Amino acid sequence: MVPAQRRGDPPAPRAERHPGFLDRLLPRERRQRERLHRSRIAVVTDTAAALPQEWVDAHADRLRVLPMPVMIDGQIYTEGLDDVETALALALATGASVQTSRPAPGVFQRAYESLAHAGFEHIVSLHLSKELSGTVDAARWAAGQVEVPVTVIDSRTVGLAQGLAVMEAVLAAEAGLPLTAVEAAAGRAQDYTICFVVPSLEQLRKGGRIGAAASMFGTLLAVKPLLAIQDGRIGVREKVRTMPRAMARLVEISRDAADGAPAGARVAVHYFGNAEQAHELRAELESSSSGEVLCEPLPSVLAAHAGAGVLAVVIAPIADPGATVSAGDSAAHDMESQQSPGSPGEAGTGE
Repeated sequence: MVPAQRRGDPPAPRAERHPGFLDRLLPRERRQRERLHRSRIAVVTDTAAALPQEWVDAHADRLRVLPMPVMIDGQIYTEGLDDVETALALALATGASVQTSRPAPGVFQRAYESLAHAGFEHIVSLHLSKELSGTVDAARWAAGQVEVPVTVIDSRTVGLAQGLAVMEAVLAAEAGLPLTAVEAAAGRAQDYTICFVVPSLEQLRKGGRIGAAASMFGTLLAVKPLLAIQDGRIGVREKVRTMPRAMARLVEISRDAADGAPAGARVAVHYFGNAEQAHELRAELESSSSGEVLCEPLPSVLAAHAGAGVLAVVIAPIADPGATVSAGDSAAHDMESQQSPGSPGEAGTGE
């Protein structure tokens, strides 16, 4: 038993602390204030980005995360405000009706106007794939209603594959880098991969995220496909017969992708209702990650479709240090600034 330190004793030496990935993305408050005066670019995203709340709080001066509603048996829950995770877990267990929605265009408009009022001169708005949600359309409509310039970017992905790009865009803005560099950081979301396995394909079928034929195939033949976001949609990466084999392949593919990245890669793990299993997966991937492996619950708006027991791995290759700012041009076809014709209206399912 370690004896208690007595008053007057010299302070005990602090254990050496090695900075992890999240520490690197948490600049000191003083440095944040200094950078705020050098850059007037803000970033907006949605809760599908799965950003750790402590990181969001630390960057709240220039970052806005818009909540995506989840409707359970007719009652609307808002992520970040309501205990939607508990309600969703119960709904998935009992087979209750679950639907998701995008933020209303008016929510985007108010967020953009608020940032403009705070003195920001440009906004980069990065959101989950338009193939999975109407969120990008709502953002583009709102961008056309405000005077501050807004660059709306379709991430073509979800989860921390989207969120890690948001983090890098915020850090670029805080560092005082030009708009092209902030846009390039956000546009790299398309280069990040997310693969996942689910115990059952039924929730994905109910939500229209995979076809009925694919769901029936998996159910009847006990196939546990390894899924991935491909071209902005959910696709089958590999067909595997058992869940243990699917998990083994998830680890193999993730290690190969991370180890094969020229400048290294950041790794993140998602889960819903199976934290212990997720932390075991995290431990297996630590040696392949450049820094700490983030392990975050899947946002409710995504878990509503993936179902309980999902495990996902995000691989985010680190940008080549020698790359120029013009790298943002590669994502230009998925960016739109300001005006976008037509209005989707305040209501929408995002389905």
